[in-house]
Amino acid sequence: MEQVCDNFLTVVLIVLGILCFFCLIRSVKGPRIADRIVAVNMIGTMTMMGIAVLTVKLKEGFLADVALIYAMISFLAVVVVTKVYMGVYREKTEAGKKKKGE
Repeated sequence: MEQVCDNFLTVVLIVLGILCFFCLIRSVKGPRIADRIVAVNMIGTMTMMGIAVLTVKLKEGFLADVALIYAMISFLAVVVVTKVYMGVYREKTEAGKKKKGE
């Protein structure tokens, strides 16, 4: 039974790796910046899931703490990227309005 569980967790890790690769392609390809932000957020989420699976597979409790810390860092990174994008978008919008007004 333990061998079946170990094999299942290995398959889950492989599937998560493949899905992270697809999200990486989406984050590079785009086409919109919102697609890129969501793809980066999904990569962070799947990485946390992978760390959680490794916690169970390796029976190491400290990896759960690593997953929690990674969750906080990933969340902050997405918030910062979104904030920067909104600032750039706002500047472009204001520049477009000024151009039309002149």
